[in-house]
Amino acid sequence: GKPYESDAWNLSQGKRLYAWFGCGSCHGDGRGGVGPSFLDGWWLYGPEMVSIVASIRDGRPHGMPAFRDRMTSEQIWQLAGYVQTIGSYKPKVAAPSRNDDKQTRPAENRGPAKILFDEGPAGV
Repeated sequence: GKPYESDAWNLSQGKRLYAWFGCGSCHGDGRGGVGPSFLDGWWLYGPEMVSIVASIRDGRPHGMPAFRDRMTSEQIWQLAGYVQTIGSYKPKVAAPSRNDDKQTRPAENRGPAKILFDEGPAGV
């Protein structure tokens, strides 16, 4: 499976979904509010990814809505990964989602940058 709780791209998507679906209106920045805190070390249904996914997908009694009809399975896993990282379950360090060191050509084989316009637009 994809490392939803440790891949930088998946985490960024999870963070975006957290904001987009208004999770912060109940959970705040993870410290809780109307909904439970992710930071207190106590997870009612368990801190494992499958438990968080089930909570998001199916909802929970007393206020947690189900999102299975509003998110794809991929989005639910991305959101769960983000929730787990802001929680107290276990610290994660995001792995890069791509190899930024990889280059298509070595620097010595690249040509100089091409100037597309020497002057402003004609007639100005």
